[in-house]
Amino acid sequence: MENTTKNMNLVAKFFKGVKILLCLDKNHDPIKNKDLIANLLDTKTDLKNVIKETDELFDRYSNKRKQRNPFTASVLSVIKKTTNFLPVQKRNDISWETDLDENGFVYPIWKNLLDQEYIHLMSKIDRIVNVLDYGAIGDGKTDNTKAFQKAIGNGRVIVHVPEGIFLTKGIKLPSWTCLIGKGKGITTIKLHPDAPIETRLVTNANHRKGNHHILVKGMSLDWNIERLGNTERTSAGGHSSSCFTFANVKYGWVKQVEAINPGLHCFDVSSTRYHYAGDGKRARGRSRYIWLDQLNGYGFGDDGITTHHSDYVFISNSHMCDPSGRAHPKGISNSNGIEVDDGSRNIWLVHNSTSRCFGGVEIKAHHNASAASNIYIIGHLSVHDNRSYNFRHIGHHKISDPESKTAYNIKATMMVSIAPIYTDLYQHSSPRGLVVSAYRNVVINHFTLIGDPDYDYKGNPVIAIQYRARNIVLNHVSIRNFHTAGADIKIFGGPQRADDVNIRHSTIRQSAPLAIQIGAGVQNIHVHHLKAFNQNGKCGLKTVEFPPSISNFQAVGYKMPICIK
Repeated sequence: MENTTKNMNLVAKFFKGVKILLCLDKNHDPIKNKDLIANLLDTKTDLKNVIKETDELFDRYSNKRKQRNPFTASVLSVIKKTTNFLPVQKRNDISWETDLDENGFVYPIWKNLLDQEYIHLMSKIDRIVNVLDYGAIGDGKTDNTKAFQKAIGNGRVIVHVPEGIFLTKGIKLPSWTCLIGKGKGITTIKLHPDAPIETRLVTNANHRKGNHHILVKGMSLDWNIERLGNTERTSAGGHSSSCFTFANVKYGWVKQVEAINPGLHCFDVSSTRYHYAGDGKRARGRSRYIWLDQLNGYGFGDDGITTHHSDYVFISNSHMCDPSGRAHPKGISNSNGIEVDDGSRNIWLVHNSTSRCFGGVEIKAHHNASAASNIYIIGHLSVHDNRSYNFRHIGHHKISDPESKTAYNIKATMMVSIAPIYTDLYQHSSPRGLVVSAYRNVVINHFTLIGDPDYDYKGNPVIAIQYRARNIVLNHVSIRNFHTAGADIKIFGGPQRADDVNIRHSTIRQSAPLAIQIGAGVQNIHVHHLKAFNQNGKCGLKTVEFPPSISNFQAVGYKMPICIK
């Protein structure tokens, strides 16, 4: 008992240090995320091996029985290789695979195609200009809209933007264009006070016909929300009112850019228009082959980084925090740090971070749109988000709802959740480390959750698997310090129960009174190699029916290791 108390004190001290060190404000350098995540994870392992292990778990436990895919490729072909996308070196075989270089940099295999297209972009450049040569003045007072238009022209150009604050009523980038500043906080492009609420600060020139080969790098984008005064709602609908929008863009790069206080989104990778034609339908004018890297964003009215109806998007080394939520009515703001939304497919999130958002990472769809699918998270740090990780297809949860046709295939590894907390952004939402609803084929591997031992979690679960979720794997999950939660892992039962859940090689320390709680009617639950330690726990595993498949289960410090009632 003495040793246990000593260890608990050490944990509490460690946690208080984390709270101080991991404020993760708007100035956080997201390049540090990779090391922060590695240090905070309770399970230590080689990155290459983790990715391999995650892929193997997905192949082993995902339900690959024949199922209808509303898109052009079957689920299995999307997992392995597809022939329905753009050519790579005159071949139509783009793989859903991940690779590492000699420096440990993680990337989707299709990035090789994007690298080739970057060389192609550079070869098409005819002019290298400075926006000052076209009359621009970075004094924070002059309207530089026409100067940017003249400098950009019809594209095939690199436009350099020096130090200063450059007011504009919006910048539209044609194909074969590079817009390059001197760095975040050095070069600032800011919306003019007279710009309408629907203005996108920077976007591609033709959303309907589409554009290609566009690079934006090294600057801050200030949406100048102050110009709206006390307006309650800060967005005009659709994907307007954002700092940066790619709509119907093929081959795009956004690097080392900061987005400040947009009415809607910091960064949006989208189709020509948002598409709500129903589950199983695809939008036209999808963006594809986009890399967002080293981005910062804060004060956003809706989401920090979001994707809609787009394919092959790589989001890396970025940090989003502190949304305003003002794109929504007060108290119901679904403002996420990173959101993979309606109809997005083949999206990689690598070594990102979020803080004080409603959702840290949300993978989802609205009820009248196709769900995001084929999503790979490799390394994410969530600090004080309300729901660190939230995977759901809205409107496809209850027994009376239609089953989702498209909510499937998520691989997530090396994730950290630090102290999820209540937020008035969404007043009726309770804190969670992870929620999975309606999705099928989800592998969570190497996931550390650290609660605040002094915070009142009001008896809510830390991890919730619910609302018809199927084929869920929790492997190498570590949970601690959620003293006032109801259960560390809860698998909800009832008519809209979750089924087919595997909990493997996981550890729970000094946390909720119930380590695992399983609801009525839940089928095919497997608990293997799980250790739970508590000083005053109630039950290691509580189920209302016959125990699930259990092996190597250890519950120490609970009144009962297994309860059936």
